[in-house]
Amino acid sequence: MVNSGPIAVLTGPPGAGKSTIGALLAQRLNVDLLDTDALIEQRSGCSISDLFVEHGEAHFRELECAAVADALAGHDGIVALGGGAVLDPGTQGLLEEQRVVFLDVSLRYAGRRTGFDQGRPLLALNPRGQWLELMQQRRPIYERLASIRVDTDDREPDDIAAEIITALDVAGDQV
Repeated sequence: MVNSGPIAVLTGPPGAGKSTIGALLAQRLNVDLLDTDALIEQRSGCSISDLFVEHGEAHFRELECAAVADALAGHDGIVALGGGAVLDPGTQGLLEEQRVVFLDVSLRYAGRRTGFDQGRPLLALNPRGQWLELMQQRRPIYERLASIRVDTDDREPDDIAAEIITALDVAGDQV
């Protein structure tokens, strides 16, 4: 693991709290948050949902790989990845050199947080079943890449952020 690049890279399934926790971490550490889904939307001029519908998942994943690579190479704050970004072997290789935080969440809490809304294309039909399927596929990757794993079930975002800062041991260097 190297010390250049982002302070931390947040991974996890939909509903884990990557955007919320990322914003809190960035605020507390006085750095910027880069959300790769937002970067993809900015670059493409389309929402993630529209990209899936109009161009397909394969096209979205290509854009995602490029956005993640750029974020890891050029951002020194907090990076929040889309839930499926870890599926790409090239991205996995890049993440092996980073401080990766796996925000783990159960189906029960993920459903409460997201409402399994229509803005999540891979959860559009049978959201609970699809979420479980995604996690079965992704959990081993999240766990293998993680420097830190944090359970987010039934916890306040402030507590989760504090745990991550302590685990990263960066507060003294960044604040």
